[in-house]
Amino acid sequence: MRTVALIQARLGSTRLPCKTMLSLHGLPVIDWVVRRTRKAQLIDEVVVATSDRPENDVLEYHLARQGVAVFRGPEDDVLERFRLAGAAHGAEQVVRICADNPLIWGPAIDDLIRFWRSENAAGACDYAYNHIPRGNSYPDGLGAETLSYALLADIAARATLPAHREHCLSYIWDNPDQYRIRTFDPANPALRRPDLKLDMDTPEDYRALALLDIHPDITPEEIVALFPPKG
Repeated sequence: MRTVALIQARLGSTRLPCKTMLSLHGLPVIDWVVRRTRKAQLIDEVVVATSDRPENDVLEYHLARQGVAVFRGPEDDVLERFRLAGAAHGAEQVVRICADNPLIWGPAIDDLIRFWRSENAAGACDYAYNHIPRGNSYPDGLGAETLSYALLADIAARATLPAHREHCLSYIWDNPDQYRIRTFDPANPALRRPDLKLDMDTPEDYRALALLDIHPDITPEEIVALFPPKG
């Protein structure tokens, strides 16, 4: 099964403008995301899916110089951008990754892919996730979301609300009676830290990450060790 990771990225964020190109310990945040995503062994291709607005020319130029595949599509219709990107790269399974997760971890993505493939084959799962601690004990920002390309295309044909077009997989969450949504806990008990927020949405998040003693190849265990459990 051809599995394509689509990294959702753009430079026009209102809360933290140009965040994907901000320097985090000497590297742009997007480089952290691509590098750590590429540690996943079950992903066949990593593609950055950005918008076709001119400000993202800088992002495409930066990534192209490093040999990273880039797909450009609608700014606000992210669902269609993902559908088109998946089609262009022959995806059968799509892994959605947010570019504001610089500490995403390849092996956590592999765990997600294995889980979805097993559960989907058994007819028990349409969509799986481990990127947020909702019904699981993962830290926020280590994992991803996944589904079949066929389901992604079907959602793109069904979803009509602007919110569902902009937040491309929210249609699944808003229609839980139609889809088998599954998640799971980290195998390593040390990583069961749903209290940790490792993504980067705001200037405060960026400051917190920039002041941590981290590097692009740091493991989740090493990350968690920086935050002693409360209580």
